[in-house]
Amino acid sequence: MRILLLLAASAILSHAQNDCSWGACYPPTDDLLHGRAHQLQASSTCGLTGSEVFCTPYQQRKMKCCPCDSRNPNSQLAHSVQDVVSTSGPDRWWQSKKETSPVTLQLNLNNLFQLDNLVLNFKGPRPSALVIERTLDNGKTWQPTLYMATNCQKAFPSVPTRVPLAMDQTYCYTLPPTDSNPYKDHTIQYSPLAQYAYVAAPKSQKIEDVSGLTGLRVRFTELGDVPHLPGRSLSRFYALKEMKVMGSCMCHGHANRCLPQGYSSNLLPSTIQVNAQCDCQHNTAGVNCELCADLYNDLPWRPAEEGNTHACKRCECNNHAQRCRFDWALYEASGQRSGGVCENCMHHTTGPKCDQCAPGYQPNPRSRMDRPDACIRCICSAEGTVNGGRCDDSTGSCQCKVNVEGPRCDRCKPGYYGLSSSHPLGCTKCSCSPHGSLSDVCDPSTGQCLCRPHFHGITCNVCVKGYWKLNMSETCKPCGCDATKSTTDSCDQLTGQCQCRSGFGGRTCTECPDNTYGDPLKGCQPCDCDANGTLPGVCDKQSGVCLCRPGVSGARCDSCSRDRCDSFPDCEMCPSCFFSLNAQRKNVSLVLLELASRLSSQSGGGADFGPRISYLEATLKVIQNSMSSSPITDTRDALSKLKELRYQVDNDLSPLTKTPGLDSELDKLQDLLENFMLVYNAKKDATKNSISPNTGAFNTISYAYDNSTDATKKVETGKNTIKESTGVREKTEDIQSKVQPANTRDLDKLNNSMASQPNLTPVAKQVCGSVHSESCTPLQCAIEDLCTPGADAPCEKGGKCVGALPLSKKADADANDVREGLNKLSGRITDAAEKLQKTQEITNQVRQSTEKLSSKLQQARDKLEDDLNETRSVVKELKDFLSDPSANLTHVQEVSDWILNAKLPPRLAGLKGKLQELKDLTANLPDSTAVLKEAEPQLDAAKKLLQDAQDARDTALGVKADVDGLLAGFTSVSPSLAELEHKLQDKMNVLETLNNNLTKAKDQLVPVEKALDDVATLIKPMKPQLEQLRDLLEDGGQQAEDARENAEKADKEAAAGNQNLLTLEKHLDHLKEKVVPGTDGETEPAGDRLNKLQQDAGALANITQNMLQALDGKADSIQRLQDEIVQKSTNLEQLDVELKRLLTQLRKKADDLSTCQG
Repeated sequence: MRILLLLAASAILSHAQNDCSWGACYPPTDDLLHGRAHQLQASSTCGLTGSEVFCTPYQQRKMKCCPCDSRNPNSQLAHSVQDVVSTSGPDRWWQSKKETSPVTLQLNLNNLFQLDNLVLNFKGPRPSALVIERTLDNGKTWQPTLYMATNCQKAFPSVPTRVPLAMDQTYCYTLPPTDSNPYKDHTIQYSPLAQYAYVAAPKSQKIEDVSGLTGLRVRFTELGDVPHLPGRSLSRFYALKEMKVMGSCMCHGHANRCLPQGYSSNLLPSTIQVNAQCDCQHNTAGVNCELCADLYNDLPWRPAEEGNTHACKRCECNNHAQRCRFDWALYEASGQRSGGVCENCMHHTTGPKCDQCAPGYQPNPRSRMDRPDACIRCICSAEGTVNGGRCDDSTGSCQCKVNVEGPRCDRCKPGYYGLSSSHPLGCTKCSCSPHGSLSDVCDPSTGQCLCRPHFHGITCNVCVKGYWKLNMSETCKPCGCDATKSTTDSCDQLTGQCQCRSGFGGRTCTECPDNTYGDPLKGCQPCDCDANGTLPGVCDKQSGVCLCRPGVSGARCDSCSRDRCDSFPDCEMCPSCFFSLNAQRKNVSLVLLELASRLSSQSGGGADFGPRISYLEATLKVIQNSMSSSPITDTRDALSKLKELRYQVDNDLSPLTKTPGLDSELDKLQDLLENFMLVYNAKKDATKNSISPNTGAFNTISYAYDNSTDATKKVETGKNTIKESTGVREKTEDIQSKVQPANTRDLDKLNNSMASQPNLTPVAKQVCGSVHSESCTPLQCAIEDLCTPGADAPCEKGGKCVGALPLSKKADADANDVREGLNKLSGRITDAAEKLQKTQEITNQVRQSTEKLSSKLQQARDKLEDDLNETRSVVKELKDFLSDPSANLTHVQEVSDWILNAKLPPRLAGLKGKLQELKDLTANLPDSTAVLKEAEPQLDAAKKLLQDAQDARDTALGVKADVDGLLAGFTSVSPSLAELEHKLQDKMNVLETLNNNLTKAKDQLVPVEKALDDVATLIKPMKPQLEQLRDLLEDGGQQAEDARENAEKADKEAAAGNQNLLTLEKHLDHLKEKVVPGTDGETEPAGDRLNKLQQDAGALANITQNMLQALDGKADSIQRLQDEIVQKSTNLEQLDVELKRLLTQLRKKADDLSTCQG
């Protein structure tokens, strides 16, 4: 009973390890060396360079010596490292050189694998010490995992011998002692999981931490001991008869099998038993299931654990993406619930979850966000909208930029131009000049304003040639340049200055040049002015008076004004004290003048006060001069003298009638004198701080002297210049008197000739297209009278047109027609673009439906193959069960009854009918490859035509910039627009037909998917019945085993019973012989007992006979049931063949459809 429980527990554990739905699952193990013998290397091998002799014990105290020659690996004497593989055959082993240590065996796996067990079967002396190492980086670094030695303390003194209690620990395992014969075969095993059995950690963690490896290395560090025999010594070496590296592909608990070699991308030998590629589950991917599948990165990848698959979670991309990536920041921000970011969103969607429409698209109100047609193209202009062409999610309207308008946000508002995606407001405001333009509105494309007469430029802020305008002026004025005295009729746009000929100046070239004056026709004289002190004109053009700069004075503008410092030509402004003193001086002068006038008006014969007043004024002037020139030595004395003077005047005056207000005027004078006193004190203090009291006065006198000397020199020089100028003037007057009369005659002659020629009549014909009845000359025809009334009418279409003016009007009319045609063409182009987009979307839908159907066919094919394999397995088990002679007949009857009573999934005819329907549907499917191939060139042609239409429109818009080829351009554009419109209509019809074909193909794919689902539904009930039949067969097998065991037990008991019966009969005969005759009562009990035993034996024999007869009766019935089961098995085999045939057709159709994905 205990054994049965252990077997059941083992079966449950094995099933749990292979079932990935409950937690971690692991593939079965096999020898990793199979197929990888060429990746196993040894650091020492005997006989590689020549034959070597090895001596080993033989029988009792004898030895035998054998050669080793590995130069030929296939030789019987060769012992290469590849001979340790279990498939090498008998009598093959690897052997190292004699007395060579340490020796290393290294297996390079080149991929990550999971090690389960290492088996080393030694031939010859077992090593006394060795180390097992693993690598996780393909041999760059190695980590020891286990030490082994007969004496660990001696071989590895620093390595502990205690069993590890943590995953990061290792230890030395003490090897058991060898027998008396060290050359006897010895086996060593190593299991990473067993080594860490006492570590408190789940199995999944142990596998992750200690079982993974990309390479394995065994280092033999110490040769084994050998006995000492007389004579020749025995050889010491390492020899390995067999090496098994049991393991599987490393899948981190996410796979229960390693894919066969055909699924691997590596071209490995066909003998490989364990491939590196895992058959990943739990939505993982990669060779080792080390990452999540493309669309399953919503949670971080983790290895599976017992009871927890840690399956990768699908990203929510609304069916618009095929891959996503994991974002830790997003994962943490969501509370560790979701970290997936969808990549390469399709179907015109965008956003981390492909839940928004891309720029230029809007939500489809008739669809859902998880459908391919969730977003439809916006009609909004990407340049004119605030969000790059996206529409409002609720209304679908376009959100225009501030300076943009229109339902599509595709035109600038009035007063703005230059629609651009880079402009934050969409368009730039027109900057039309308020004086030079007719309005604030400009051309919406170029920004050209509508200019007034005599203005031009983009903003109409520049005068045309021959006109000029001041900065603050509102109109352009004619330049008015003198025709004979200027080089051209144009002038400077800001100053109006004409370009004068030599000897002429002034704005209109009618005056003398700068620095001269007079009549230019008679001769200009140089200005007698200091150029440093004059304005740009130097002197008046008529009078020659010098034009002094502000702050400069003098007849020649060569000195500074009164309120300026004497620093010509700079003439800096005097300090503020000068202006205050000057004002006070003026006030005193006014008071004195008023006082003098009053005194002179007094009646009576008083004294004459004139001299005294004059004396008083002279005294004041002395004071003033002293204050403005040199320091005053004693102002107090002067003031006291002034007071004494005042007293003398008062005493000398006869009594006068008091004049009202005179006292107040004198008080003012007193105040003024006190102010002079304050100024004097200030100047006195400043004088005390100077080195010399006369330095300033001396400098002033010296500077004045220098200026006077320079002026004298200039006067002397000017005399010579005046003489030269006089001579030049006289020569000029002589030349003028000789030349001027001839020039006058030439001008009169020119006026007379212009009255009769040139004849402008041909020019008028070329311009106006009409002929003047009278001759037209420059003096007879004004510019506005060049064309006769009505001659400038536009030309009619188809008629001959002569004259630049009618041709320009015809060109303007043609331009309007072309503009209307372009507007119409633009509308057609927009419609064609929308239809082309719709066709592209339908094509994508058909392609996706094809991909979906192909995937579904692939899944159906795989499922049918699995079901067929399972059916074959059940049928084989059924045949084996029925053909087993030891099968329990009762259970055979039970299985037979179940098969007869079992209801197969809807009748075979119905299943065949569905399969035939699926076959017909797949046969009638449109060749989507051909449809898509046919659609591709048509779509390309439509795109090209659409581009041609846009190019033609742009070309037509560009024609107006070509003035010379304007008419020819319009003539060629008109028929090309018509032809282009016709071609565009044809392609739109083609697109309509293509849409219908694609829709039809899409509709035909739906029944195929339904038929596939029906077939899957019909086949699905078969699986549980097959499972039930398999369970019955397993129960039958178990019962047969039990019956066999019972039969053997019964045979043994029967044999024992037979032996006992024989013994009993012997005893009975012996008793009969020994019975002593006596009374009946003494012998009757023994006889009764014997008779009873005989009766019981007879009854038992009858029962046995009846059972045998019953079994004989059942044999025929069982045989019939067996025949029926075989017949039904044959029917199942026929159904298997039919399903294979349909599966082949479905596979072929799936391959054809899969080619449509491009």
